[in-house]
Amino acid sequence: MDFFKVVSIEEAREKLINNFKDYKLPIEEVDILDSLNRVLAEDIISNINVPEFNRSTVDGYAIKSSDSHGANESMPSFLNIVGEVKMGENTNIKIKSGEAVYVPTGGMIPEGADSVIMIENAERLDENTIAVYKAISPGENLIFKGDDIKKGELVLEKGKRVTSQDIGALAAIGISKVKVYRRPKFYVISTGDEIIDIDEELEIGKIRDINGYSLSALIKKIGGEVVDKVIVKDDFDLLKEEMEKALSLSDIVLISGGSSVGARDYTYDLINSFDDIGVFVHGVSIKPGKPTLIGRANGKAVFGLPGHPVSAIIVFKVFVEHFIKELIDYKEEIRKTKAIMDFNVHSSPGKETYQMVTLEERDGKLYATPIFGKSGMITLLSKSNGYIVIKSHEEGVTKGEEREVFFL
Repeated sequence: MDFFKVVSIEEAREKLINNFKDYKLPIEEVDILDSLNRVLAEDIISNINVPEFNRSTVDGYAIKSSDSHGANESMPSFLNIVGEVKMGENTNIKIKSGEAVYVPTGGMIPEGADSVIMIENAERLDENTIAVYKAISPGENLIFKGDDIKKGELVLEKGKRVTSQDIGALAAIGISKVKVYRRPKFYVISTGDEIIDIDEELEIGKIRDINGYSLSALIKKIGGEVVDKVIVKDDFDLLKEEMEKALSLSDIVLISGGSSVGARDYTYDLINSFDDIGVFVHGVSIKPGKPTLIGRANGKAVFGLPGHPVSAIIVFKVFVEHFIKELIDYKEEIRKTKAIMDFNVHSSPGKETYQMVTLEERDGKLYATPIFGKSGMITLLSKSNGYIVIKSHEEGVTKGEEREVFFL
């Protein structure tokens, strides 16, 4: 086979999207309590105002703010009490200049009032009179109709991951069910005669499956569903059988290991053995992660990830997450920060380099320190806070330079 027709990250992403431009995740309707961390498949437009009436934010008296002008402790304004608003009830009281109405927190503001004097700044002198000891402005201590959400307003945008706050907003506008994208289904295959599961006895020459667990965690983190996670020996027939099962049950198949040069690496031939496009990316100018495979089999996306844990996770972040976000028009911002580099870092010419770093705050500034090590070392990930990206045209980064740090 031809090995490593290396393409740039941008080219690989473009090929990926073009080969799945007609692929869509199904949409389902769920109760808002089940929508947490799901991705909206529709824009949410409010058909009401929130609040639907002018309401008080404090316990106090609804007044015309002009009646309080000039009021202070030594020279209060005196107003006539003309009624009381009860919590949760409508009111048809209309107030004029010189009048006040008691309103509880959350209560409806009577027509004619434009502010609420807090009860702490007023004194009830008798059944019919209050003294106001503070001047207030129009709109003070109240929320006007539609101040929070206006009728016809876009409340939540398609492609947004639903948060607990969003569920509160949905409840506020009376929406009990929303349309969301079905969780993308993943099938994770770890390959290699040396790979064993965590509950198997560790013998010399064997290593425990790291990628199956770390990739499954990443899948859940982005809102995906792991249909199954299996370990398959380096046997083409066994891999073919598992692959057929994976393609029938999932949207995306991840195969870690088996993408590098080696007599017993079958991933390339495996993907091409199905009646479809097969492998369309075979090597990417990325470090770590050069021996990456991307293909299509039975209409499903298949990613051949390097066996080294850091490489596998970086490739997942760069390609698999990107693919999912494109499928569902995902709107969430990338989690990142800025930090000052604490060391010089050299990079490989022509490759986009992903360098793991730790973050530390010193003297009010955030510093990034690179963690060096081979991509097979899981501690590169467990000890890191994130990574920086060194573009292919850059020779590296210098100490004292400010860079963006992306969180894992």
